[in-house]
Amino acid sequence: MSRIAYVNGVYRPHRDAVVHVEDRGYQFADGVYEVWSVFDGRLADFDAHMTRLHRSLTELRIAVPMSRESLTQVLRETVRRNRVRDGIVYLQVTRGTARRDHPFPAEGTAPSVVVTSRAVDVAKAEATAKKGVAVITQPDIRWGRCDIKTVGLLPNVLAKQAARERGAYEAWMVDEMGLVTEGGSTNAWIVDEHGVLRTRDAQANILRGCTRAALLDLIAETGVAFEERAFTVEEAKRAKEAFFTAAGAWVMPAVSIDGARVGDGKPGPLTKILRARYLERARNEAI
Repeated sequence: MSRIAYVNGVYRPHRDAVVHVEDRGYQFADGVYEVWSVFDGRLADFDAHMTRLHRSLTELRIAVPMSRESLTQVLRETVRRNRVRDGIVYLQVTRGTARRDHPFPAEGTAPSVVVTSRAVDVAKAEATAKKGVAVITQPDIRWGRCDIKTVGLLPNVLAKQAARERGAYEAWMVDEMGLVTEGGSTNAWIVDEHGVLRTRDAQANILRGCTRAALLDLIAETGVAFEERAFTVEEAKRAKEAFFTAAGAWVMPAVSIDGARVGDGKPGPLTKILRARYLERARNEAI
């Protein structure tokens, strides 16, 4: 089946889905994006992603391109036209098209909006999670506003490529103090050697992950010991369990870090419980 994309008001075949050469997203990475998981044709963690989108647009002073209701319809229609039951839907909003110049273009320049959707092989994802994946670490060389979900992802690209070249699934980035910040496209978690579940405080320079936020609600119901507290690479290697979260990975067990086995080298019991509970709730509450 031919894929369909939404580009600035028009649904187009994927092969014809293009933006202008002077779109500011292309020339300056002057834009933001969001990714929703799709379960049974419905969007998971919908409100959290929409809220973060509006925050990112506000922080970068990019105009909201359309009403919430209209954007919701575009997202759903793109999913429908691509016949996606389980997968993702991607939204990108840039400052628009204008003659190349660093300052903002003239007031009234319309933002560019692109939406795509594709299926995910759920069986393959489950098989991957059942075995767990490898993680490597990389220096965190990103800018100081990682809380904004900008399309300026070159440091993340380099980290992800380093992971691929070393046979790993994800790269965890490490700041100048030796603390793990987050993954190339995920939030990082461990169950430390004392049995405390930990992830970095979102007030730090990390993305406020929507899957992360949903998991926090679940954790509050479990009664497990939990702290929003940064951890070092060495603490992660000594941990009983490790995992990361994202809309595309959900809750993914990490069974090695820089080649060092985490725990017994298998997905840990708490990780498996949290993954199952997250997926159950995400499916049930998707809209």
